Amino acid sequence: MPPAHSASPRSGNAAHRSPGSPASTLHASAPTAAPVWRWPLAYGLTAVIFLGMDAVWLSQANQALYQPAIGHLMASTVDWGAAALFYLLYIGGVVFFGEAPALQQGRSLVALGRGALFGLMAYATYDLTNQATMRDWPWSVTVMDLIWGSFASGVAAWAATALTLATCRRVSRTSGR
Repeated sequence: MPPAHSASPRSGNAAHRSPGSPASTLHASAPTAAPVWRWPLAYGLTAVIFLGMDAVWLSQANQALYQPAIGHLMASTVDWGAAALFYLLYIGGVVFFGEAPALQQGRSLVALGRGALFGLMAYATYDLTNQATMRDWPWSVTVMDLIWGSFASGVAAWAATALTLATCRRVSRTSGR
């Protein structure tokens, strides 16, 4: 094992570089590489958190909001294939747009804002399109969906990012990876 004061193989021999040289500055603060499995971990955590929250929301909001407001527009049964495809794609979007920048910065609060913004934009696409094109689409559904999409996506992104970062740090400290 090399002595603690020797440079890493990537940076060459730092003893021959001046402290302010670009190479020593570049490598002095270079982040530790994150484990490759952080992306599947972030996706899985986001799926569990978001699906759990959405299941509770839908079970409560269906009778209180959706049935009275748009029940006449709803199908009698859920198309589970379409629902599964939506969740696979949507959770990928939360991870890519909401969590990836936060994971790269190591700051879970970044995911809260970016996840909420992604949720707002995605839910707005659906609800505002319905608002613009459907005769009986109520504003109450649009407003509640926009609030819910922002909240659920932001919280899921923040929690999944915080857990992913904590897991990656713990593994990095114990195994050096």
